[in-house]
Amino acid sequence: MSKLDNVFLIGPMGSGKTAVGRHLARDLEIEFVDSDAEIEQRAGVDIAFIFDKEGEPRFREREKIVIADLTQRKNIILATGGGTILEAENRELLSANGIIVYLKTSVKQQLERTQHTKKRPLLLTDTPTDVLTRLMEVRKPYYEELANIIVDTGGQRVKSTVANIKKRLLEHSFSPLKK
Repeated sequence: MSKLDNVFLIGPMGSGKTAVGRHLARDLEIEFVDSDAEIEQRAGVDIAFIFDKEGEPRFREREKIVIADLTQRKNIILATGGGTILEAENRELLSANGIIVYLKTSVKQQLERTQHTKKRPLLLTDTPTDVLTRLMEVRKPYYEELANIIVDTGGQRVKSTVANIKKRLLEHSFSPLKK
């Protein structure tokens, strides 16, 4: 398997990884996988339930297993959870097995995109802006360090973001674009 066979989308919650990933995969006619959806499918419950009953450490263990499995596939677009990059093992697997695209967005945009959902356990608080700011401070250096491509999704439509990513993937000789 070549690193040029897969695209792994990283970034904070609300950056558009799932929406962009689905659209990109459809355009490239390759498989789309969302690691959070895969965790939920394997566990038989949603992520909020896992966080509530087992805590974040157990969720991160489940996530590590799923990332290890998914990064071994070929010709996929993988949307990762916002905290996937916290684990060194996940960072190594992502780097070794795909082109990493960091979907960059502001805390303000994240808040706008996530404010109406109850499916984000880390945001079930009275101070979601503070939580998002703190998470960004911790995670942003990892996102930037890991990324082969950085795309700002702030104020962009999914279609524009996908077109930008496809253009940048061509520069990296991404295999599915070479068909």
